[in-house]
Amino acid sequence: MAESTPYVYGPVPSRRLGRSLGVDLVPLKTCTYDCIYCQLGRTADRTLRRREYVPVETAVAQVASRLAALEAPPDYVTLAGSGEPTLHTRLGDLVAGIKRRTDVPVAVLTNGSLLADPAVAEALAGADLVVPSLDAGDARLWRYVNRPHPDLAWDAMVAGLETFTAQFAGRVWLEVLLVDGVTGLEAEVRKIAALVSRIGPDRVHLNTAVRPPAEAFAQPVPRGRLEALAMLFDPPAEVVAEFREAPAGPGGGATPEDVLALLARRPCSVKDVADGLGVAPNEAVKLLDALAAAGRAQARVRNAGVFYVASEKA
Repeated sequence: MAESTPYVYGPVPSRRLGRSLGVDLVPLKTCTYDCIYCQLGRTADRTLRRREYVPVETAVAQVASRLAALEAPPDYVTLAGSGEPTLHTRLGDLVAGIKRRTDVPVAVLTNGSLLADPAVAEALAGADLVVPSLDAGDARLWRYVNRPHPDLAWDAMVAGLETFTAQFAGRVWLEVLLVDGVTGLEAEVRKIAALVSRIGPDRVHLNTAVRPPAEAFAQPVPRGRLEALAMLFDPPAEVVAEFREAPAGPGGGATPEDVLALLARRPCSVKDVADGLGVAPNEAVKLLDALAAAGRAQARVRNAGVFYVASEKA
């Protein structure tokens, strides 16, 4: 990545975090997993190699610049983006650098696969919120759904989640994403719920494959059944499969490049773009139509909704 690369994007609307200013820490689809439901497509580099993929000082400066340009602060600065953020060796320095520049809380979205590594746990210690994932209740379905790096072990991953949650001073919100006909079955959810009881997160968020997935067979669990499955957790999980309206503060103006920065990291609806960039829906439509006409974005239909993605030539 060149130093001129924009590592900060949004704010984007988040089903869990309100308006979230994102920071991308690794190249697109550099991850420890290759999940069948991933909205970013198949993993290009499935790896366990930790390195400084993004220059920390540049990323911190971009966060500070973007925050200064916003008329209203976001709800979180979120380290996530287009790959697994805990693969960044200086994650802890990045968290500390951001927190020196702003009072906005820092969240880290992670698949949780590396939490057993003491260096990763230490790097996350300064965050306010960590949101790891657990998408299966046994090793067989974990391998099928998450397609982890072959050197990762199921028992170590679960133990890492449990130990990290017990020791972390901030909040842990565990996300469980279910796939219809695979993990979205009562018997499978009961297995996951039993593990969640051991892990003991502050909240459990239940999600499903709403956006276009890496594999077409990864279908969403219907809303009604998802709500019923949420009751199998104690206390019941919160269904977050659809973004709940959050007040959208002014975004400081939006350009086609701002929109492309969102689309490069996740498929977005018109509402996603409007909420994330703080523009009116009709303005979001104009921006997306212009990008589509120029061949820089494409529209895809998913579950009766239209989502836009960045074209390869964008």
